[in-house]
Amino acid sequence: MAEFSLPKNSKITEGKTWPKPADATRITAFRIYRWSPDDEANPRVDTYYVDRGDCGPMVLDALIWIKNNIDPTLTFRRSCREGICGSCAMNIDGANTLACTRAIDDEKRDVVKIYPLPHQPVVKDLVPDLTNFYAQYASIQPWLQTVTPDPEKERKQSHDDRAKLDGHYECILCACCSTACPSYWWNSDRYLGPAALLQAHRWIIDSRDEATGERLDNLEDPFRLYRCHTILNCAKVCPKGLNPAKAIADIKKNLVDRQV
Repeated sequence: MAEFSLPKNSKITEGKTWPKPADATRITAFRIYRWSPDDEANPRVDTYYVDRGDCGPMVLDALIWIKNNIDPTLTFRRSCREGICGSCAMNIDGANTLACTRAIDDEKRDVVKIYPLPHQPVVKDLVPDLTNFYAQYASIQPWLQTVTPDPEKERKQSHDDRAKLDGHYECILCACCSTACPSYWWNSDRYLGPAALLQAHRWIIDSRDEATGERLDNLEDPFRLYRCHTILNCAKVCPKGLNPAKAIADIKKNLVDRQV
């Protein structure tokens, strides 16, 4: 029987358990993934106790509280704190989401477990390396492309055509969807993933864009598009409620339609 195991330096070990805050009347425990490239230690999970009476309601508030009051070495990304920038995307209790919009009390557990976005190289602690993710987004050329002369003022668009972009433009490129996709885990070197393909569809259906044929040519590849098997993990975890799987299916339909 074959046996599979992680390399020794990849196995997650038990980390430090920090003391509970004194005089706190309401405490929530957080188990957080830790890893630093500055030493040769294995990844570990540290346990922290947060004084809820001195902390905001969101998971990001707890991370900031831990960093300010317990462990300043804890590393994570954050910016807007309003679910707009996508910086604080991470895996919280097994689901990819934004720490700034996930309430601590939503977890319904005694312990909140936090890991970086899955199946991505880790820069440090909760910070994934999204270099490939952004390169794939750039590869779909996410800007308006035209060949006709520029109008005097603007390229006009009807209300109905503008409405077609709903469910696309709201994407904040947090990478929750792509890093929840098994096809992306296995083929991220060639498969563009849900986020990039959602954005590709946004430009394909834009009535002002004049490069539809070139965009479809760029996607017609066994790996860049067709690794999607529509298991809908992407739609389930999207913090903005978008449906990348539907956009991918529409791209496939567009490719078929132009052949008949």
